[in-house]
Amino acid sequence: MKPDFSKGLVPAIITDNQTKDVLMLAYMNEESYKKTLETKETWFYSRSREELWHKGATSGNIQTVVSIKLDCDQDTLLITVIPKGPACHTGEQTCFFNPILDNEKTNEKLVNESIIDKVMAEVEERKETRVANSYTNYLFDKGIDKIAKKVIEEAGEVVIAAKNNDKQEIILEVSDLLFHTFVLMSNQNVSLDEVKTELENRFTKKGNSKGDRPEIEKW
Repeated sequence: MKPDFSKGLVPAIITDNQTKDVLMLAYMNEESYKKTLETKETWFYSRSREELWHKGATSGNIQTVVSIKLDCDQDTLLITVIPKGPACHTGEQTCFFNPILDNEKTNEKLVNESIIDKVMAEVEERKETRVANSYTNYLFDKGIDKIAKKVIEEAGEVVIAAKNNDKQEIILEVSDLLFHTFVLMSNQNVSLDEVKTELENRFTKKGNSKGDRPEIEKW
C-alpha cells in the first residue's frame, strides 16, 4: 500500500518520536516519497521552489525516519522521526509555536479528574489481589469497623486543617479522606460510577429537589 499521488502532492505530518510533538507539515510527491523510503530521511517537494528538498541538507537538522503511516483515504502521511535539530526554519523546535486557542487548563482538569478513577481502580484491585505490605489490603482485612473509623478520623483532620487555615494540610487531609472513603465504598460494593450517577442526577435536578434531602434542594 502506498500514497495516492494521482491528484498531485500528498501532505506529510511529521512528529517527534520521543516527545510526540507535531514538528511540521510538508508535502511529498512520488519522487520525494521514494527518496524518503530509500534514505530513511525525510525528503519533500517545495511548492514555492518547485523542486525536491532534503530536510536538513543545508541546516544539518536532518530527520531520521522511524515509521510511516498512511491514513484511511491514502492521501495523507504521518511520519515519525528522530530530529537532529529544530524542525522550523525560525529555530523553533516545531513549526507550531503560534497559539490561537489554548485549552491546556481544561485538559489539565480532565487529567486531574481521571486520577480519581485510577485511585478507585487501584483500591478495587487490592480488594481482589494481595500485595505485600499493602495498607489497602490491611484495611480490607480489618473490615468495616476499622475502615469506618479511619474515615471519621480523616474527616476530623480535614476540619482541623480548615480551622487552622492551612491550605496544604487541607489538600493532604482531603486526599486521605477520599482514599479511605474509596476503601469504604469498595468494602460495601458501592462503585464510583454509582456515586457519579447520583451526583449527576442531583446536579441536573438542583433547585427542584424535595423530600428527605432538603440540603441539596439548592446547590
